[in-house]
Amino acid sequence: MRILSGIQPSGKLHVGNYFGMMKPMIENMDRGELYAFIVNFHALTSVQDKEALRRDTLEAAADFLALGLDPERCVFWVQSDVPEVTELMWYLSSLTPMGLLERCHSYKDKVAKGIAATHGLFSYPVLMAADILLYQADIVPVGKDQKQHLEVARDIAIKFNNSFGDTFVVPEAQISETLATVPGTDGQKMSKSYGNTIGIFLSQKELKKRVMAIVTDASPVEAPKDPDTCNLYNIFKLFASAERLVEVHDLYVGGGAAYGYLKLELVDILWEYFREAREKRDAFIADHGYLREVLAKGAEKARQKASSTIDLVRERIGIRY
Repeated sequence: MRILSGIQPSGKLHVGNYFGMMKPMIENMDRGELYAFIVNFHALTSVQDKEALRRDTLEAAADFLALGLDPERCVFWVQSDVPEVTELMWYLSSLTPMGLLERCHSYKDKVAKGIAATHGLFSYPVLMAADILLYQADIVPVGKDQKQHLEVARDIAIKFNNSFGDTFVVPEAQISETLATVPGTDGQKMSKSYGNTIGIFLSQKELKKRVMAIVTDASPVEAPKDPDTCNLYNIFKLFASAERLVEVHDLYVGGGAAYGYLKLELVDILWEYFREAREKRDAFIADHGYLREVLAKGAEKARQKASSTIDLVRERIGIRY
């Protein structure tokens, strides 16, 4: 079973990335053949600063490795190091109905949030489909917000197979209902686009600032509260021990939950939770040569699979003559 996951290098890694994608990705090394990549082409829809993109790409690689991704147990590379993906995107674009893309809510949501309405943003699902189909992925872990894009990839694969003969594996989505959407400091889905994130590798001072900014209601401490509707509780429960979570839940329901104290406790929990990863990341960041070597080896392995797929596609559609 081949499992494929990717993450954009557009900003600092945050808690939503970790629980929504990276933690499950690392666990998938034990469940199948994992293909993990940094999607720098996708990042261009929101990042046009070349130095920032270079820096963030290497930092994303350091993040992956620090959090436990083992390049010896998976294929780990940068999207742009396998140019076959853009060739495949064009082939897929040539048969993707406009109506299919016009129905995608992510484009509309991002434009409504102020992200520039570009062709790249609009055609994002086709590039995502190329990412998936190029490596013949069986399983693609996605958050709820990306589920529609995975369905687009399935539709494109089926249409291509029906038009040109069996060529692509039709991928299945892997969605964790409990962790697919991690709330941000404002209660929306945690996202770099919304500016509501809690970074994993922040300084202790900045971490405290972000946690203390979590939006809560104005209920007095002694008032009973619904934990399930509280941003603070929904982030807290991702990290707290089972025993402590029971205690905090009782404080919410019975009265006595003091938001300020719980936020300070969350700061300490987060700082300790990522301590080992933070130390490893510092070492990787100091050795860009090692990071580039790891990514180059991963790209070489990824291209082996990509080349066989693109050769088959060229044959199927008549590009090879």
